[in-house]
Amino acid sequence: MPPARDIASKESDLQERLGGLGRLLVAYSGGVDSAYLSWAAHRVLGSNMLAVIADSPSLARTHLADALAFAGERGIPVEVVITSELDRSDYARNDGQRCFHCKDELFTVMEQLRAARSFDTIAYGVNLDDQGDFRPGRRAAEQHHIAAPLLEAGLTKNEIRQLARQAGLRVWDKPASPCLSSRIEYGRPVTREALDVVERGEDALRTLGFRQFRVRHHGEIVRLEIAREELERALNPAMAAEFARIFKALGFKFVTLDLEGFRSGSLNALVPAEQIGRRA
Repeated sequence: MPPARDIASKESDLQERLGGLGRLLVAYSGGVDSAYLSWAAHRVLGSNMLAVIADSPSLARTHLADALAFAGERGIPVEVVITSELDRSDYARNDGQRCFHCKDELFTVMEQLRAARSFDTIAYGVNLDDQGDFRPGRRAAEQHHIAAPLLEAGLTKNEIRQLARQAGLRVWDKPASPCLSSRIEYGRPVTREALDVVERGEDALRTLGFRQFRVRHHGEIVRLEIAREELERALNPAMAAEFARIFKALGFKFVTLDLEGFRSGSLNALVPAEQIGRRA
């Protein structure tokens, strides 16, 4: 068994790996993993890297604005490309392989950009902890031969947050926030209307001062997941009435608050992984 490496060793390994990738495109979402990867790549490669953010109806406007703002603050070159995953029937039907079709669309568009601009490599921000989750998007990355420097350097999510904090990056403790489609239960088609409802609902929760949450779309039912440390405030009767007002106005007939609180990927737990691809 190889000896454990400290975080400084992993950081050095990451820098060395980045230096060997040539002219680099980084798939950038504004989350801590891709933000740290973009920042580190820019430090190593300078103008020989470009962060690429995919814009589509599944990306919340607040997340797009914050991702662009962070890149601007740090002088990281960034470009927005349009992706059309929602036009893919395999994506819109929303079975357990939806993330594969999303990443396949993203990396297809990035490959076209790579060839047109004479870049050498495309990288994305998968980390060591992601290996233990149900993530069909990794298969798309492998098929497109996308580099995974954070993973290859052995960095965990917590270590990436530590390095981002040491670097003074304001996103170091940013809550994870996957695409809006991940809020819609498997088997329910992803539509622009459903995405809009989820986005408006999450904007409302953010305005109310909540920090970490999900609006889970189950047709006529909305299931609100709010971080456990914020649940006491959410369970206040006046706040519960406000939730009901907001989400009924968005078209839901029933408004529920999940007493287990927020947990990432909770929809994956509803169906066994071996069956999830056949759900739709």
